[in-house]
Amino acid sequence: MSQNIEQKCLAKGVKLTDQRKIIAKVMSEAKDHPDVDELYNRVMKIDAKISIATVYRTVKLFEESGILAKHEFKGGKARYEELNEGHHDHLIDVKSGEIIEFVDEEIEKLQEKIAAKYGYKLVDHKLELYGVKKKS
Repeated sequence: MSQNIEQKCLAKGVKLTDQRKIIAKVMSEAKDHPDVDELYNRVMKIDAKISIATVYRTVKLFEESGILAKHEFKGGKARYEELNEGHHDHLIDVKSGEIIEFVDEEIEKLQEKIAAKYGYKLVDHKLELYGVKKKS
């Protein structure tokens, strides 16, 4: 089972104020990739005294500490997710903004094959696919 964000903060020596604990809890429970405004709206339901500036500063701190990953998907605000050991790619619905995480071994092998073809060993990559849902 993956550590939650609060546990990762403690492991990395990031000081957790009560407000940061709330932000960490909300982010740990997120099933999506919220932007700061979405995160702020969720946090406000728990503690209305937390400012948007505090959310921005905390997200930046968590990102710089290697706890959150920042994604700047085409045409939108920066979105965040908990940084985990496992690799995955993203499929973004350009109309709804829905983000689907996936792993496809064929794509992974093809990327390594392409890198090798040009004389490289693949050390990292990021794949973002953009689409619209097909009509049924």
